[in-house]
Amino acid sequence: MIMQPKFANELAWQQAEFLMQPIYIRIIDRIRQQSEVSTWEVSYEEVKEPQPTNYLCLKSPNGLLKFDIWDLCYQVCFLNYHGSHSEIGSQVVEVDASLIDMEAQSPDWTRLDNKAKDVILRVFENLPG
Repeated sequence: MIMQPKFANELAWQQAEFLMQPIYIRIIDRIRQQSEVSTWEVSYEEVKEPQPTNYLCLKSPNGLLKFDIWDLCYQVCFLNYHGSHSEIGSQVVEVDASLIDMEAQSPDWTRLDNKAKDVILRVFENLPG
């Protein structure tokens, strides 16, 4: 069973739907950029069961760590998101509306990219060793 975020209203759902593809693209690009300067080997794993997801896999001589890419995207998209998308069905999420340039009716690419950069930097900075 795929857990879906709970939204306060239809507008929040529409905002999240609008942002998730650009966020996913920026997260993957920031992983690529960080992997170029990291000693960790980066790969990806697609999982179908118990729910479909993709993992960022970081391998070093010390072992293998996996990070759910949707969790990383949710950290960018939602305010104060600290959890797992497998648990997200139990919390109402709040979309970070500052990531939307309402005037241009597009993502605010600078804010979105900076937030994605911060999320990925935290991942790599908190790796053991």
